Amino acid sequence: MDLPETDSEDEMPPGWEERCTADGLVFYAHHSSKTTQWHHPRTNKRKRVTGDLPYGWERQITEDSKVLFVDHVNETTTYTDPRLAFAVEETQSFSDLRQRFDSSSTALQVLHGKDLTGRVAVVTGANSGVGFETAKSLAYHGCSVVFACRDLDRAEEAIAKIHMQRPNAHCYAMKIDLRSLSSVKVFAHTFSLRFQRCDILILNAGVFGLPHSLTEDGIETIFQVNHLAQFYLTLLLLPLLEKSPPTRIVFVAAECHRFATLNADNIEETLSPHKAAYSPLTVYCNSKLCNVLMALEMQRRCGTKGINSYAVHPGNALSTYLTRHSFALRLLHGLVRPFTKSMQQASASVVFSAACEDISQFGGIYINNCVPCLPSKEALNSVTSHKLWTTSLSMIEQVLGKRAFSSQTVDEIT
Repeated sequence: MDLPETDSEDEMPPGWEERCTADGLVFYAHHSSKTTQWHHPRTNKRKRVTGDLPYGWERQITEDSKVLFVDHVNETTTYTDPRLAFAVEETQSFSDLRQRFDSSSTALQVLHGKDLTGRVAVVTGANSGVGFETAKSLAYHGCSVVFACRDLDRAEEAIAKIHMQRPNAHCYAMKIDLRSLSSVKVFAHTFSLRFQRCDILILNAGVFGLPHSLTEDGIETIFQVNHLAQFYLTLLLLPLLEKSPPTRIVFVAAECHRFATLNADNIEETLSPHKAAYSPLTVYCNSKLCNVLMALEMQRRCGTKGINSYAVHPGNALSTYLTRHSFALRLLHGLVRPFTKSMQQASASVVFSAACEDISQFGGIYINNCVPCLPSKEALNSVTSHKLWTTSLSMIEQVLGKRAFSSQTVDEIT
């Protein structure tokens, strides 16, 4: 596996040493002057390490009260805290973040050194494409990953591929059909009984290029699969997400949300287009705008409860299973594939949002190429996001009635 290149700006000048306090604050010692300081001698930034040791490491205290770190994988010991290699700068706003990854970074590079043991993640549509690489990368770093998929056979096949490389990876296939809100409710209930916690929720599943069709719930298919059903899943899992903060929700959106026609004035007719006015591309763009709007609205409502929400653009013209409904799109994506991201590169921004400490203190942001950036003007419209939230709730209740939500969940979402 290729590892990230060293950031030369972070290299220590001669005579300096980087150290760490017991509570994770990084300080710098100068051997000649025998002085210490909190700010990096080159960047003048303060840093801190995360609470987790890298995978396979253990902190021990010797009989003479010295702290050492044991690498059980390579069977080595050191007095240097290995977390110093992944220390993050303290920032006041996400505009202060120094970019460590870009469009060429892979998900495994972003997670390098991260130990996710004990955490539980749900990834919708994890059997292929970006969802599979995301789930694989999380599982490789100790996370228990639930493959939330419509086709259990394909999910089990995907998990078998991971077990060929990581036999001890904790991966589980669970059925969810986003074309059925009842199926979403059953999944959420079953998952809650089985795992009792959810640390990371990645809403990745999506469809594109479908002719006009309605689900069994009587709702336009692209809108329900890409937004409504996964929004419903998020609401049902909110009690678990709040149970073990800090937790994260990642909405896999797309840059095409900038071409959406959805706004606060036309929301009801736009979400239920008539067949005569139906355009698969427009409906898809609108569904991706819904993803960004919900990420920001979720942050407004749940950010103070220890849940951070993010919207992510994985990449343009990716050759994924998403194009399966259109021969023309498969042909186009096949032609441009040499010039687009690999699935590992496309998954980098997703796992960056799901597990990277760089943005742990920030939520409600849009990520592209592992960098926070501004979404469209409409995506920032709180009036539109509020109306989408209430309209989506109404649509769910029209299908399932009062049984759509438990009393606890209702308290969370109102």
